[in-house]
Amino acid sequence: MSKGAASNLLFQSSDWNFETLARTYDAIEEIALEDLGLDVYPNQLEIISSEQMLDAYSSVGMPLMYQHWSFGKRFVFEDHLYRRGRRGLAYELVINSNPCITYLMEENTMAMQALVTAHAAFGHNHFFKNNYLFRQWTDASAILSYMDFAKKYISKCEERHGTPAVEAILDSAHALMEQGVFRYRRPPRLSTEKEQERMRERLEYEEQTFSDLWRTLPPAGENNDPTQLERELSERKKSLNLPEENLLYFLEKTSLILEPWQREILRIVRVIAQYFYPQRQTKVMNEGCATFVHYTIMNNLFDQGKISEGAMLEILQSHTNVVFQPGFDDPRFPGINPYALGFAMMQDIERICVAPTAEDRDWFPEIAGTGLWRETLLDAWANHRDESFILQFLSPALIRKFRLFLLTDEADDNFCEVASIHNERGYETIRGALARSYDIGSSQPDIQVMDVDLLGDRHLRLQHNVKNGVLLEENSRDATLRHVRRLWGYEVSLAGVDMESGETLYECSTEELSD
Repeated sequence: MSKGAASNLLFQSSDWNFETLARTYDAIEEIALEDLGLDVYPNQLEIISSEQMLDAYSSVGMPLMYQHWSFGKRFVFEDHLYRRGRRGLAYELVINSNPCITYLMEENTMAMQALVTAHAAFGHNHFFKNNYLFRQWTDASAILSYMDFAKKYISKCEERHGTPAVEAILDSAHALMEQGVFRYRRPPRLSTEKEQERMRERLEYEEQTFSDLWRTLPPAGENNDPTQLERELSERKKSLNLPEENLLYFLEKTSLILEPWQREILRIVRVIAQYFYPQRQTKVMNEGCATFVHYTIMNNLFDQGKISEGAMLEILQSHTNVVFQPGFDDPRFPGINPYALGFAMMQDIERICVAPTAEDRDWFPEIAGTGLWRETLLDAWANHRDESFILQFLSPALIRKFRLFLLTDEADDNFCEVASIHNERGYETIRGALARSYDIGSSQPDIQVMDVDLLGDRHLRLQHNVKNGVLLEENSRDATLRHVRRLWGYEVSLAGVDMESGETLYECSTEELSD
């Protein structure tokens, strides 16, 4: 390499310092903003050790997190695998906040620091700021201050009420986190500092005035008039906004046994669950966006002569490992790699926009041959989640590349049937089936609060809307019901109802469960 070419490089060795990081960041930012047209939160890069990265893993990736025994258990597990060489660590960790915080591993080489800066500080950052789900369900400007409040509040509760009492509430709340999100309506925004101060004053007042006397009220007298009972049930559901999909929210607002500090802990857990809800719906898109961004930026820097061939080979090796898709018969097969599928779809969109085939023009007439791949990707990143993105943009060419086909089976049969292959009708069926597999509504159990008579026996009735005959695992179901019972304080029952026929498939109650 000539002396002039070497002087143009952003870095010449694997060693790094903060000056090199800053110079490389500026070069990456220029391409990200001016060439790709990304729109990002202000960035905050922080360097952490491997132990700090393990600690972040253990506490769901948040820079501020309350203490709980499950986090320590996971830390020991992850640390054991890492020290034995059976599991590597992520090169980075990025927080959906404003400013967007990206943690870089201090053990990374400079080439890897450049790669993960492009991946996280610009790819993920842009997606967090612009995707409609994150804009609708999260508040990036408030999450860090809220987590600081949550950590201090739970620590204060441990001092006042004892660690066992706090952990008991957290155990039950964590068990219900997947049923602790709003899926179809917007939750309240996180509190500002002024609102948080009012909330603290309200909690202190409630704690001072809390009384157990109302729990001694006798149940209401029995009423056997069917018409009157039906009218009371209708009015009761209306007053309580039933059915309610967010179980943690219902328990926080309605439970008759929880003290104010316990209600606030439930709220903290469900706010965190809501924060991660968009990420569960956009894994393919989020990782695909970040991978496409880092791949494009790194190749652009290489073409400009700012990255050496050696550094580019290291970057490509890491990139290849990330997007590797094992075959279905490979012992390493974990399912479809979201990095692989997301990145392949982003590249395929660019190909369709720039060099479409006749097949592409038939399937994607709006974008084929327009050359507007940047605009198409920016629009897709902003307005889709995994399910709709795959349904809209998965091409027959990519279906063939991934060798996708559709299997169907019946519970009573001892064989599977190949239902769709690579033909015109098969492509649409495969694309639709793959898209549905990324719909949380089809993969997560639909459990809702259906009824509770607060003036009577206070029996809490839940309903599991069963899809495709898929029932809950019995041991896990019963254990979770016990947690609901702990937070509710009275009998809890769960009925499984087939969504198509309306038939009741099973019924269980906490009265039937042994402790």
